[in-house]
Amino acid sequence: MRAPRFTPAALSFLRALKRHNDRDWFRARKDRYEALLRGPMIEVIDRLAADFRSFAPDLVANPKASLYRIYRDTRFSGNKAPLKTHIAAVFPCRGLAKHQGAGLYLEVAPTGVWVGGGMYAPDTSQLQAVREHIAGNVRHFRAIVESPAFRRSVGALDGERLQRVPRGFARDHEAADYLKYRQFLAGREFPARFAATPSFYRGVLTVFKAVAPLTRFLNEPLLVRERSSDRSEAHGDHGRR
Repeated sequence: MRAPRFTPAALSFLRALKRHNDRDWFRARKDRYEALLRGPMIEVIDRLAADFRSFAPDLVANPKASLYRIYRDTRFSGNKAPLKTHIAAVFPCRGLAKHQGAGLYLEVAPTGVWVGGGMYAPDTSQLQAVREHIAGNVRHFRAIVESPAFRRSVGALDGERLQRVPRGFARDHEAADYLKYRQFLAGREFPARFAATPSFYRGVLTVFKAVAPLTRFLNEPLLVRERSSDRSEAHGDHGRR
């Protein structure tokens, strides 16, 4: 079976979209967008759904949950351009809301391809839970982000960091450097033309296999909290009957 990938024409379409970011222009060419970009991305998502069973069964891959819309939400943005100039898909954790917790992400843009994942914008309570999880499981966390496969595929852990170890943790804690992170990101950027090569899907899969253990680790304390919350609600409902 041919590995899914995009075509040079798909990249040309994205470059043209960047120049003509206009609803009327897009409406007249929507069928080309469907054929060149949306269709191939759905093929990628469907193939990942099968491959995730072997290394990331905890992540969701289906077009409805994964594929981002091309239309931008401009209500609260200073940028009023109506359309995104890239196509992207997200692969969230089962049992958590789509933009909660850690997941994998793929973006194909006129300027490049980004493949990776992690946790982008945890709220305060989520971040605290993740930091406590790291503090209590330092060896496991290091085994993931310092492994040769991780370093070879995506380099070092990335993301915004604090200047100091956060309150509640010892300054000399053995996980001090990792406890400073406010985001936990890992990925790799490829040239845009990579999306149209036969090695595209294999490259995506290699990066995702390296990053999936990180997303699983980051989600563990959030899933425990979610299950605990569900049990509490169930007991509460039972008590009211």
